[in-house]
Amino acid sequence: MAYLTGVTSGQKSWTPQFLQTINQATCLGCGRCFKVCGRNVMTLRGIDEAGEFVEDEDDEFERRVMTIANSDNCIGCQACIKVCPKNCHSYSPLELN
Repeated sequence: MAYLTGVTSGQKSWTPQFLQTINQATCLGCGRCFKVCGRNVMTLRGIDEAGEFVEDEDDEFERRVMTIANSDNCIGCQACIKVCPKNCHSYSPLELN
């Protein structure tokens, strides 16, 4: 299996790990990952008591959680997991065909 790899400024090989999922059961909705990501990969959304996403911001919601909005924008830096107090992100390398 071959993965997308890069090289650091120190000429060391690096395999980016791209955001795949966010565990909404453990997400606090604190927004730290959103703030550290400059690529607009995630967004904060409200969920209701049944655990369903609230589409209209005027609707009542139980709490907010982070969701993946633009996965194609992820560059695989994993900055978001470094600031997450609940470690609720999962990643994988990009497999090349």
